[in-house]
Amino acid sequence: MTNTQTRSSTRNGGNMAILVACLVFVCGMVGAAYASVPLYRLFCQVTGYNGTTQRVEQYSETILDQTIRVTFDANTSSGLNWEFKPVNRSIEPKIGETVQISYTATNRSPQPVTGMAVFNVTPMEAGAYFNKVECFCFTETTLKPGETLDMPVVFFVDPEIAKAEETRNIRNITLSYTFYPSQGANPVAGLNDGKAGDSAKKL
Repeated sequence: MTNTQTRSSTRNGGNMAILVACLVFVCGMVGAAYASVPLYRLFCQVTGYNGTTQRVEQYSETILDQTIRVTFDANTSSGLNWEFKPVNRSIEPKIGETVQISYTATNRSPQPVTGMAVFNVTPMEAGAYFNKVECFCFTETTLKPGETLDMPVVFFVDPEIAKAEETRNIRNITLSYTFYPSQGANPVAGLNDGKAGDSAKKL
């Protein structure tokens, strides 16, 4: 083999290696993009990051002789013709006490509509201590034309909130929901960077 042929073969081999590396990089980036959303959701749910609440299956066994004010907020996106609001604007349960509150939603459109609720808690530091046992936000909600539905939320504020240095001085928590037309996904408020209200119609 001549020197020219050797150099050509080496050059072709180098080009092939670069092409393979580029393909691997692109595939890796696509995979990371698809994985980032569920991983982000899991991270938020475990840590309470960005005001994401916790989902639990059992009630609190410890109740402190200390209350905390919980305020309820309701919003709908511009693409959802629903009236959505809390039954009570606020309550003051004891920390650790399991309570049930309700929101109501009315479909004002002439056809059945399915919605999904995005949620968060402010201040964001309280998200890790806000535990939901039951919530309409765990599943999609379908309303017939003109139908009104009562939607309960069962929750408690973890007593540990009164011990942690970054949360022990919190006296008021706001639980906020924004309903969007369902697209078969189960979003959390953290994915909207806490800006759901910027593009939603507050009720």
